[in-house]
Amino acid sequence: MGEGFTDTPERGGHGRVGHVPVLLKEAIDFLAIRRGGTYIDATVGLGGHSYEIAKRLGAPGHLIGLDKDPAALEIARPRLTPSAEEESDWPRVTLEHRSFAELANDQPPLTVDGLLADLGVSSLQLDNAARGFSFQAEGPLDMRMNPLSGETAEQVVNQVDEVTLANLIYEFGEERRSRRIARAIVRSRPIRTTAQLADVVSAAARPMNQAERRIHPATRTFQALRIFVNRELDDLRDLLKAAPQLLKPGGRLVVISFHSLEDRIVKDALREGVKQGHYRLLTKKPVTASEEEIDRNPRSRSAKLRSAERVQ
Repeated sequence: MGEGFTDTPERGGHGRVGHVPVLLKEAIDFLAIRRGGTYIDATVGLGGHSYEIAKRLGAPGHLIGLDKDPAALEIARPRLTPSAEEESDWPRVTLEHRSFAELANDQPPLTVDGLLADLGVSSLQLDNAARGFSFQAEGPLDMRMNPLSGETAEQVVNQVDEVTLANLIYEFGEERRSRRIARAIVRSRPIRTTAQLADVVSAAARPMNQAERRIHPATRTFQALRIFVNRELDDLRDLLKAAPQLLKPGGRLVVISFHSLEDRIVKDALREGVKQGHYRLLTKKPVTASEEEIDRNPRSRSAKLRSAERVQ
């Protein structure tokens, strides 16, 4: 579920208006879609990337879309249902409510021509205060991409001990003031809402220089909690470990990340895959959004795309 969705309208089949995902053209180009092939959109989100893949696959093809968030799948489903004009040459589309980390466990093993993962959190989640992802509007401290299961951010904030809380804020948020923030959180318990947490963190982590004033003081702490609650980095590692076995020879892997922790994991995994003879790198350096795209969608500024091809 990618962070880069914008509210710029894009028209798909049925005349429907959706969201334009970040690095759309670049992702489709690197996938080099084979007509009639089998492709996985591991983070289908609102269906922006999936729709463009489906258009190119044609009727013999199969598109498999995964997402942890059932609300996203319900929005994507009509977008990925063909119009009368599209129906005769539309691929089979399978949407599944599950994490991409589970792909390694499929029996029989699935093999595909391409795999796309657009990581992070989407505007569907960020802009809904009830989901608890953002400090910009008051809501419950939830942060689960799958709201049907798992531990909430509220449980973490109010139940985890101070040392563990400081460590996860430092590790997943790269926040240098993690100990001070954790101490303030523990002293302020119970904390029930995003606004309460943002206020506590902001008071404990006041900007120390001009560069730090560019982002909200709570940004890194919220990122850390979200990553921890959703096991984002562990799931990403599981996906990347499974990818060489999932891809057919010549199959393409495309990953779009939105912060340094994700990008480092992707970069290291692809380099290791090259050493082991699994991949040919297609991006020596990450592909980033153009100035035009950044102007249209500021969230795309942090996006980095890396890609590799499965060798024979």
